[in-house]
Amino acid sequence: MSPRSSHLGSAAEKSRRHVYGRTKGKSLRSRQAYLMETLFPRVSISLEDKAIDPRALFGAPEEIWLEIGFGGGEHLAHQASLHPGIGFLGCEPFVNGVAKLIAEIDERGLGNVRILNDDARFLLERLVPASLARINILYPDPWPKKRHNKRRFINDETLAFLARALKPGGELRFASDIPDYIAWTLAHIARFNRENGETFIWTAEKPADWRTPYEGWPGTRYEAKAIREGRTPVYLSFRRA
Repeated sequence: MSPRSSHLGSAAEKSRRHVYGRTKGKSLRSRQAYLMETLFPRVSISLEDKAIDPRALFGAPEEIWLEIGFGGGEHLAHQASLHPGIGFLGCEPFVNGVAKLIAEIDERGLGNVRILNDDARFLLERLVPASLARINILYPDPWPKKRHNKRRFINDETLAFLARALKPGGELRFASDIPDYIAWTLAHIARFNRENGETFIWTAEKPADWRTPYEGWPGTRYEAKAIREGRTPVYLSFRRA
C-alpha cells in the first residue's frame, strides 16, 4: 500500500476533489524509501477520524502551526527546529517532497512534526475549530493560465476552512512571486470579509511590511528561483479576527 492510499478519506471525498499536478516524481533514493517505510507511518496523520484535535498528535504543544504545500520541507523543518515547543502540521500531495521532509526529520531529530501526504482540505475540514495559531501557504502553485485559475488553493471554500481552523488572533501567511495570484488572494479575502464579516485582517501598514520576509525566514528554493528570474516576492499576513 502506498503512503498516500493508507491515509485517504472515503471514496466520496476522493471523487469530490482532485489533487492537480504531480503526486510523484523520480524514484525515491534508497534511504528516502527506507524512511518512508519506517519513519513516515509514525509521523503521518490519519484521516479516519471525522474530528481531529491536532494537540492530541503531540505531547503538550505550546500551539499548533500548519504549512500547506510544504514542497521539499525546508521552511517547515527550519521552523520546527527553531520552535521545538510548537507542534507543526504539514500537508503535501507530492510524495518526493514528503520524502525530503522525512529525511530532514530524521537528520534533525524532530519530534514536533506530523504530515499529511494529501490535499490539505481533507485535514482542514476535520480540524476542531480554532485549533491553529498559524497557517503558512508559501509559494503555492499559481496555475497561471486563466482556465486553470480555479485550481488555485485560495478560493471561497478553502477560506472558510482556514477561518474555521484559525483561533482568534491567529495568523494566515501567504507568500508568492506571482502578481496575479497576489491580487487574486487579496480580492478573494476582501470578498470573503464582505460576505462573512471582517474575518481576515491584513496587517500591513506600509509597503515594507509586504516586501520584507517574515521574521526567521530561511528562504526557499522557490523564492531563490523567483529572485533569480527577476520576480519580486510578496509576503502577506492576515490576523484572524
